[in-house]
Amino acid sequence: MMKNKLWMLGLVFLSACANGQSHKNDNSFAKLPVAKPQEKVATFAGGCFWALSEGLSELNGVNEVVSGYAGGTVKNPSYEQVCSDRTGHAESVQVYYDPKVISYTELAEAFFYAHDPTTLNRQGPDEGEDYRSVAFYRTPEEQQELKAVIAKVNSSHHYPDAIVTAVMPIKVFYPAENYHQDYYKLHPGDSYIQGVSVPKVMKLRINMSAYLKPEFKK
Repeated sequence: MMKNKLWMLGLVFLSACANGQSHKNDNSFAKLPVAKPQEKVATFAGGCFWALSEGLSELNGVNEVVSGYAGGTVKNPSYEQVCSDRTGHAESVQVYYDPKVISYTELAEAFFYAHDPTTLNRQGPDEGEDYRSVAFYRTPEEQQELKAVIAKVNSSHHYPDAIVTAVMPIKVFYPAENYHQDYYKLHPGDSYIQGVSVPKVMKLRINMSAYLKPEFKK
């Protein structure tokens, strides 16, 4: 489904929904990992999961990131169903991390710097409920941490507008198709990746430079 086009530097960057469908090589759903005893799990939605997955995976202490869908009502939705905006899901990522290396608060802060949390149902050229910003929590403590991070970012005036990210409990996370996993790394020359995803990843690197894995530090 083609939703939008963004004209930039004489090139056409299709929305992630339209662009991703031209690269299908494995439509089977990815396998959801089981968290190791020393790991914790966090789930976020912040626009196209290609950039968010890459950005958060570059943080020290993050062991794995899975792209998928959360926040909706349809069981095991496909990418096309989610893109239709009729399932209620948002493109999301599930992060498996070591809390001894990076805290949930630090991870949440990175999430707010990894996308624009001030735009409702929109991220750049991508528009629709499936691109909404959501921070999912698993415990009351995480809920309070998210609210504190939102207050901190708002008070810093990092963004000219207030954060509109929804804070809600996680119910179920469905892994996306295999072709979405590590899409950023596997398709570096993709026009959408270059025009939309790379700037997001660079933004996170700048704002979370102290938390990056050594290979991503300048």
